[in-house]
Amino acid sequence: MFQDSISIFAVLCLNIALAEWLTTKPYFRHVGSALLVIIITAIVANVGIIPSSSPATPLYDTVFSTIAPLSIFLMLLNVNLRSLKQAGSPMLLMFGIGSLASMAGAVVAIGVLNGRAEIGDLFYAIGGMYTGTYTGGSINFNAVALNYGVSQQGDLFAAATVADNVIGSLWIIATLALPQILNRWFPKKKRDSPTATDTTTPAAASLGDTESINPFDLALILLLGLAGIQVSDWLSSQFPPIPSIIWLTTIATILAQIPAINRLRGHKMLGLFTVYLFLAVIGAYCDVPALIKDGQLALILLTLVTILITVHGLIIYGIGALLKQDWDLISIASQANVGGASTAMALSRSLNRSDLTLPGILVGTLGSATGTYLGIIVAEFLQYSGWF
Repeated sequence: MFQDSISIFAVLCLNIALAEWLTTKPYFRHVGSALLVIIITAIVANVGIIPSSSPATPLYDTVFSTIAPLSIFLMLLNVNLRSLKQAGSPMLLMFGIGSLASMAGAVVAIGVLNGRAEIGDLFYAIGGMYTGTYTGGSINFNAVALNYGVSQQGDLFAAATVADNVIGSLWIIATLALPQILNRWFPKKKRDSPTATDTTTPAAASLGDTESINPFDLALILLLGLAGIQVSDWLSSQFPPIPSIIWLTTIATILAQIPAINRLRGHKMLGLFTVYLFLAVIGAYCDVPALIKDGQLALILLTLVTILITVHGLIIYGIGALLKQDWDLISIASQANVGGASTAMALSRSLNRSDLTLPGILVGTLGSATGTYLGIIVAEFLQYSGWF
């Protein structure tokens, strides 16, 4: 077993590279790099090549305390709220309804399943994590998990991730099929978005994993990120009711509105790498035999997410129908909630609605900025309301 931090870090980097390579292969393309990183590192840790949660290693502590918050900060530097006016009011309205529907779905699912008894003491955090990720993508899932310490509960985090990936993938299929079915039985006139575009727009191009960087930009974004973490921790110590992750999200979102900072090169690539590094350590904390043995937990979480997504779907499609919105727009808004900007873009292309590509991307970006807030609101409600 490797015990020194340099060797462990090298193995984690190898796992990330292997996961990225596997996603280029047909059998693994739809699994996704994030889940593959967790699975590969879990296997490596459980066979004894690197440490698991015990014995503890300083590298893992550094990842949780510094690298994970840094990844969230860097990913949020891509959020440009000024461009939201290009999304158009119908898309913004349906996205907002979808966000509230995800919050309602999480509360209903926890209540129906008796989350405290079935999931354990961190049931409220799980509800918040799913609210966050079904408002604007996985960045919020990780942020809420980090805030409540779920990221250090490897088995629970891994099971929650698997449930999210399974239901999220099924929802992509659903949002592709539902417009075709509903248009056949309940046809609605399609409304063009104010801004027609395609995947060649700057907003769409910003979703890519690769970008050119230089030492100046790299040094500056690291300075901003590390300073943001320090300031967030200090503000949290001065105002204890507000957690550090909320301060960090707010600071990053504000800085992202400054054109000179938003244009810095490297924050997307470095942010994605640090996210994978965080997920790799999650994998190391995952006790695979215990996870397999406790198959009931995975089934409970799958049921929870199924209830959540069902409530979300009934609300957004139901209210969308009452407001006479076209089914394609409703589906893309829902996908921006559940999968984020990238899957909203993919769905708009699959539905032949290039006029809705940019609006879908923009509201998905809005979800990245707001999902953590909504996730923590739901988690706090579940924890302290006394109803659960």
